[in-house]
Amino acid sequence: MSTETTWYHENFEHTGSSIGFRVTRKLDEVQSPFQKIEIYETTDWGNLMVIDGAIMLTGRDNFLYHEMMSHPALFTHSNPKRVVIIGGGDCGTLREVLKHKDVESVTQCDIDEQVTRMAEKHFPELCESNGDPRAELLFDDGIAYMRNCPPESVDVIIVDSTDPVGPAEGLFNQAFYASCYKALRAGGILVQQSESPLALIGLIKAMRSAMKAAGFTTFRTLPFPQPCYPTGWWSCTLARKGGGELTSFRERGAHSKSFQTKYYCAEIHKAALTQPPFMAEALGD
Repeated sequence: MSTETTWYHENFEHTGSSIGFRVTRKLDEVQSPFQKIEIYETTDWGNLMVIDGAIMLTGRDNFLYHEMMSHPALFTHSNPKRVVIIGGGDCGTLREVLKHKDVESVTQCDIDEQVTRMAEKHFPELCESNGDPRAELLFDDGIAYMRNCPPESVDVIIVDSTDPVGPAEGLFNQAFYASCYKALRAGGILVQQSESPLALIGLIKAMRSAMKAAGFTTFRTLPFPQPCYPTGWWSCTLARKGGGELTSFRERGAHSKSFQTKYYCAEIHKAALTQPPFMAEALGD
């Protein structure tokens, strides 16, 4: 690609839409054993990561996703000590989790080491906590990791995956959720990225159904803006082991948190818990 500006577009056939970014050049490319990873330089959105043609993140807007994938679940849990992240190779979610000083250990298991190496090179701000002594980075099969995880050993599981195709396909079914259920302690929380509620509400319903079949009984889907993803509107879905609602959280702790965030705060958390009528009707909330 020349250094003249051009546009990188990702087309979404099933939604009849497209998202694009003005780019100046391709910075890097690697074909891992699992997927093709590309990095572009944009004129306005920082660096852009693309995996198998799908936009994963930009330097400008990734904080929306990473903060909402981590802080709502951690502030909903009464006392999270042990956290597991499945996927999350760019390490942005890991960085957010480690902002919670009461978290004692975090294991991140991503199948593709090259995602992390590319993030370290082109998104170093996301990897600034990789050396935290509480962090363990594994490059292995997350499905197998959860299957072998000791029973009742984890407080929060964050499934920070790509779309439910390719390497991530096995992270969206009852068998995987059953492994997560087994690994969680009573009151533990599973949170998974759950795509666009505007375009893929059916997928969210199917996820919840599979989670319920695995033993979970309480669910909540939190929508949030995400400009670089299909429709510009995304979500994460929380499920709790052993009942207990998900519509309240440690609000005082969120108000007085000792770390900085760009999007998440107690008021945003409360707002995300308010379901738009179409979501409430479709999901039964």
